[in-house]
Amino acid sequence: MRKADLIAEITKKTGVEKVDVLVSLEQFFKEVKESLAKGENVYIRGFGSFITKKRAKKIGRNIKKNVAIEIPEHHIPAFKPAKIFVEAVKTSKYLKDSAE
Repeated sequence: MRKADLIAEITKKTGVEKVDVLVSLEQFFKEVKESLAKGENVYIRGFGSFITKKRAKKIGRNIKKNVAIEIPEHHIPAFKPAKIFVEAVKTSKYLKDSAE
């Protein structure tokens, strides 16, 4: 599902105009990005958490020049689903049918 599909589904199920759903969704994404950039995690009960993870300093390799480079310590965004979310996916009848 793409963002356009998500907007269409929300519009269909709620009756809210597409443009209003788009603006709300874009604002949600913006707020999550800004919060993570400030070092604040975003917790949504029953859905999951948007968090930042610290990556340790490591040695990488530039394969074009065959030179070792140092990759500094940095933070990356991550999503940790809530237990309810994980359980819903595990018990989904749609995923069981496609696995067989």
